[in-house]
Amino acid sequence: MGHRPRTALWTTAGAVTLGFLVALEFAARHYGLPGPLTNQVREVVYAPKSGGLLYAAMALMTVVLTWRERFVAVGTAIGVDVAFLVVRWAVDAETTGGHPFGNGALWVILGSAVVAVTRRTGRERVLLLKGVGLALLLVAGRKTGDTWLLITSKTRLTVLDQYVATADHALGDPSWLVGRIVTATGPIGFNFLDFVYGNLAVAAVVAALYQLRHVAVERRFPRHHLVRTFLVIGLVGPVFYMIFPVVGPVFAYGTGAEHWSTVSLWAPDMPPSEPWAVADLWPQTLPPISTPHPMPFDGITPRNCMPSLHTAWATAIFIHSRKGPRALRFAGTFWLVATLAATLGFGYHYGADLIAGVVFTLTIEAALRSFDRGWDRSGILLVAYGTTVFTAFLLSYRFLPLAMAERPWLAGPLLVLATASVIYGYVRTTASWEPRTAPARQPEPQPEPV
Repeated sequence: MGHRPRTALWTTAGAVTLGFLVALEFAARHYGLPGPLTNQVREVVYAPKSGGLLYAAMALMTVVLTWRERFVAVGTAIGVDVAFLVVRWAVDAETTGGHPFGNGALWVILGSAVVAVTRRTGRERVLLLKGVGLALLLVAGRKTGDTWLLITSKTRLTVLDQYVATADHALGDPSWLVGRIVTATGPIGFNFLDFVYGNLAVAAVVAALYQLRHVAVERRFPRHHLVRTFLVIGLVGPVFYMIFPVVGPVFAYGTGAEHWSTVSLWAPDMPPSEPWAVADLWPQTLPPISTPHPMPFDGITPRNCMPSLHTAWATAIFIHSRKGPRALRFAGTFWLVATLAATLGFGYHYGADLIAGVVFTLTIEAALRSFDRGWDRSGILLVAYGTTVFTAFLLSYRFLPLAMAERPWLAGPLLVLATASVIYGYVRTTASWEPRTAPARQPEPQPEPV
């Protein structure tokens, strides 16, 4: 009987997800652009936007396969990609900004779904379908995010950057400081951080592969793992982009993508946003302290700052890598530090976004773990406290930014202490949830024979 509520829950979640994707498809078409479902179907044949993500998704699916099946899957994916490459070369087809590889990985994922339905039965079918589902959810999350960012730019015609920038004075304007450091490092420093920043999903898959390494042997998934947290963050986080639209300091107080065009190896093709900026201040000149106002902005730049989901995802990777080997723990720490440096140094986020992202992740993680182990008083209090602090952050940024900027000696430490209190509460509460192992009994000394 215990399986029925969980089955009903996952069935409901699947139906809601499908409905959400269909709604986004219609919303995107309203603005004359293809939606997430169309973009995903196109990548079966056309050059994918991110071939690396498709191969990472396929790697995630292979945790349910045997070693022989994994070799077959990888070989098939590479073979299909080679065939596509030859055909594109023969007909002189361009990739139009996409990657020349990745279709093979998507074909393997979809083929595995067909095998699960036609060749597997019982628990083996369910297990393979779960692997396929995780892979497709990872890819669909990217497509959904792109569509959602489009909707934020089209529906939120004014942004609240002046409010966050004013409140950020209480934290010492870290984006301006780190931005000057990254600018001083030139193309080497920028492109190194840009590589780390752009491959966050791949890093998450690497950490998840370690967590799920026993699935093929045990024939079941663990109750809680990184992929779940990653997907829930991506599902819930963008809601706040609509509630608190912010474009980031490099756009609101700088020249936008043009700022990095001379040093970037993968400069995004975006129209100039400087005409919409307050002034060309970032990262050399701090914005003045004055009463903030909502400001109109273009209908192209995503309003994807509050909270910083790159910080949220990097924090989730850090948390889930703590129980791994030393190399994985080091990688999790490195990816978190490098992501924080990139989000601030590129001018994509304010310091206020980052601490909100940390609190947001810890609250999501606590809620998922409480759901798995069963809700109790400690779990409810932790989730409620994290939600309260996150809400307080958003309200203070919106309604108290000038008071915070005028009293940085008070507001700054309060923001840091509030974040630290959530971290401390999470660490202490989750430590009490860990199973305690009793120390091994030592044999009593026996009298030696005479």
